[in-house]
Amino acid sequence: MFETARLKLTAWYLLIIMAISVAFSIVIYRSVTSEFHRRLNAIELRLELDRYGFRLPPGQEQYFLQDLVQAKHRVFLVLLYTNGVILVCSAVAGYFLAGKTLAPIERAMEEQKRFVADASHELKTPLTALQTSIEVALRDTTMNLKGAKAVLKENLHDIGRLTHLTHDLLSLARYQHNNRKFVKERVVISDLLAAVHKKIAPVARKRGIAIKIVPVAVSLVADKESLEKLITILLENAVTYTPRNGSITVTLKKHRRHAALVFADTGIGITKKDLPHIFERFYRADSSRSYHTAAGYGLGLSLAKNIVLLHQGTIDVSSVPGKGSTFTVKLPLDHS
Repeated sequence: MFETARLKLTAWYLLIIMAISVAFSIVIYRSVTSEFHRRLNAIELRLELDRYGFRLPPGQEQYFLQDLVQAKHRVFLVLLYTNGVILVCSAVAGYFLAGKTLAPIERAMEEQKRFVADASHELKTPLTALQTSIEVALRDTTMNLKGAKAVLKENLHDIGRLTHLTHDLLSLARYQHNNRKFVKERVVISDLLAAVHKKIAPVARKRGIAIKIVPVAVSLVADKESLEKLITILLENAVTYTPRNGSITVTLKKHRRHAALVFADTGIGITKKDLPHIFERFYRADSSRSYHTAAGYGLGLSLAKNIVLLHQGTIDVSSVPGKGSTFTVKLPLDHS
C-alpha cells in the first residue's frame, strides 16, 4: 500500500516539476526563436540593399537562412536534453522525498497494527482461561457452594487482571498520542517518592526486600499524576524482579538543568540482547522475567518511557545479569 502511495506521490512531484520546467522551456524557446526571427528580418533588410547597388555574392542569403534554422534546432535539442535531465533528477529526488514524507505515516500504521495484534493476543489468553473455568464449573453437577465460591474468586482475579490490562492499554494509547491533557504544577519529587514508597513498602517487606530512598530538595513543573505513575512503575518493576532479601536504592539528584531519579536494584538483571527491547510494548525478557514469574503484561516500562518523553526527559537502563539493574530518569527542571 505504501509503495503504491509512494509512487503516486512521486508522480505528482514529477508532474509539478515538469510542468514548471516545460513552462520555462516554452518561454525560453519562444524568446530565442523570436530573437532569431528578428535577426532574420535584419538580414533580409540588408539583402534588399542590392536594390541600391550593394549586391551580396550569389547564394549568400541561403547560407544565412540555413544557419538560423540549424541554430533553432540546436536550441530545441538543448532544451529537450535539459528537460530530460530534470526529469531523471526529479524522479530520484521525488521518490526519496515521497519516502521521507510517508515514513512517519507508515511507522504509525505499523505501530497501530502491532498494537491491535498484541492487545488481541494478550486479551485472548485470560479470556480463554476465564471461559474455560466457567464452562467446567457449569458442567460440574457435584459442585457445592464452597467450590462455586472458589471458582468465582479465581474468575474475579482474572477479571481484575483484564481490567488492569485494559487500563494500561488505554493509558499507553493516550500517552503515545499525547491525547492526555497534562495538568502542570509545581511538584516536589521527594514527596511523590515518599507517597509511592508508602504504597509499595508492605509488598517489599513481605519479600524481605529493603527499599532505601535518598532524596534531595528538588521540584519541577510537571504533571503530578503521570510523574507518580512513572515512579510507581519503576519501583514496582524493581520489587518484582528483585529476589527475596534483596535491596533497592532510589536516589534523587539535582543537576544544573535537570533532576535525575536513579532506581538501582539487586535483582536478576537483564541480558544484553534484551536491553534494547525492554521499553517495547508487551515485551518481556527471557524466561526468568516471563509471565509466570511476574504479574503483568509487559506494558509498564513502555508506559514509563512515554511519560518521560512527554516531559521532554530521558530514561536509560544498565544491567548485569544476576547482579541487578539501574534505571536512570532525567527530567528537565525548566519543563513547561
